[in-house]
Amino acid sequence: MDENQVRQIIRDEMQELMASDRYIFHKTIQILDGRNIQLGRTTGTKIGLSSSEKLGFYGTTPVDKPAQLSDANVQGASYSQTDVQTIADLANYTKDILQELGLMAPD
Repeated sequence: MDENQVRQIIRDEMQELMASDRYIFHKTIQILDGRNIQLGRTTGTKIGLSSSEKLGFYGTTPVDKPAQLSDANVQGASYSQTDVQTIADLANYTKDILQELGLMAPD
């Protein structure tokens, strides 16, 4: 195999990577200790572009975007038992979401 053949093989293999607007990884990405991910300051950066994409932290099973929480909608200086229960339910649901994502240790 001569040098030109080797160059052609490399060009053929690299064509998909070079022609694409993204990098596709087929293996685990490992970042060594002491390395950081630096992001732009103007537009910002997203992780996951749709609500059906899945994400997990700290070894938890990835999950899709959690459902939206309803507003507690409690006002005034005194609260009824229903108001208190609504607030407790929202707090517990928030805790469940954080645990499911792996951002909070399970009970």
